[in-house]
Amino acid sequence: ENSNEKDRYKKIFYHAYKIEAYFVEMFLKSYRKAPKRITLDLDSTDDIIHGNQEGRFYHGYYGNYCYLPLYIFCGDHLLAAKLRTSDRDGADGALDEVKRIVRDIRKEWPDVEILLRGDSGFCRENLMAYCEENPGIYYLFGLAKNSRLINKINKQIKKAERKYKKTKKPARYFKEFKYSTLKTWCRKRRVIGKAEHLDKGENPRFIVTNLPKGEMHGKDLYEKVYCARGEMENRIKEQQLQLFADRTSTETMRGNQLRLWFSSVAFVIVSAIRRLLLSGTDFATAQCSTIRNKLFKIGALITVSVRRVVVQMSESYPYKKYFEQAFHRLKELKE
Repeated sequence: ENSNEKDRYKKIFYHAYKIEAYFVEMFLKSYRKAPKRITLDLDSTDDIIHGNQEGRFYHGYYGNYCYLPLYIFCGDHLLAAKLRTSDRDGADGALDEVKRIVRDIRKEWPDVEILLRGDSGFCRENLMAYCEENPGIYYLFGLAKNSRLINKINKQIKKAERKYKKTKKPARYFKEFKYSTLKTWCRKRRVIGKAEHLDKGENPRFIVTNLPKGEMHGKDLYEKVYCARGEMENRIKEQQLQLFADRTSTETMRGNQLRLWFSSVAFVIVSAIRRLLLSGTDFATAQCSTIRNKLFKIGALITVSVRRVVVQMSESYPYKKYFEQAFHRLKELKE
C-alpha cells in the first residue's frame, strides 16, 4: 500500500510477529499427529553486504562486510530466519527465537520433547540453563576444545595414536565425563570427548548435553545424533544460493529482513512440494534448484479466449510424468 500518494515508490508494511508465526504454523500442519521428540537445529551464516547499507559491519571470521542471519530448522522445515548485524556473538538472540518457537509448538503439542542442536557457537550458558530449567527440553552442542578438556581424554588420544600407527587407518575413542568451565558455567555438565587420530594428526572434539546418560552412549550420541546436524547446512545452502536469500541489497535492515522472509516462504513452498507432491519420485530428495529448473521453469504456449485460458506444453517435455503426478496430487489436496 502507499503511505503517501505523492511518494514515488510504494512501501510494504508487514507484521513481523505474524510472519514469524507462519513458519511454525506450517511446520505444525505438516504432521498428522504430534511426534514424541523433535530436533531444532540452530546455525548462523554470512550474507555479504552489497554496499554502504544499514547494519554494515566487518566480520573477522568470514573476512568481509556481511550480515549474520540466524536460522532454525527442524529437519526440512524452516522455523526461523532472523537477519542480524555481524557485530555480535553468533548465538545472540537465539534464546528469544527458541522461546518463541517452543511456546508456539507446545500450544499444539504440550508433551513433545524438544532437542536443541548446534555447533560450539551456540554452547552458551543462557541456552543450556533454559533447557535445564524446562522439563522435556534438551540440548546437544559442540564444545570448543581447550587444554583442560584435552587433558581429560589424553589417554584416549594416545591410544588412538598407537592404533593409527599400527593399522594406518583413522582411529577414534570416546570418553564421557563431568565438566564445568572456570567462570561461565553455573554447574558441571555431561561432556563427551572424541579422541581421534587421522592422517593429519590428532583431531579431538567435544560435545555437551543434558540428555540422560542411560538414553544413549556417548559414541552414538556424537556419531548418530550430533553429526547429523550437518544436513541443516545443506538446507541453508539451498535457501541462500538457490532461492536467493542473499539478495539483501536494500538500504535498510527492515527491508532486507522482508527479502529474507520472501526467500524463506519460497523454501517452505518448495519443501512442501517435495514432501507432498513429489514423494516416491526421483525429485523427492532433489534440491530446490533442480525442482525450479526442471518442474517450474517450463516453456508453454498460452492462448486466451473469451471462455478459457489454454496452456499448451511440449509433448517432448522429459519430466512430464513427474509434473502430472504433482498436478494430480495438488488437485487431491485441494479437494
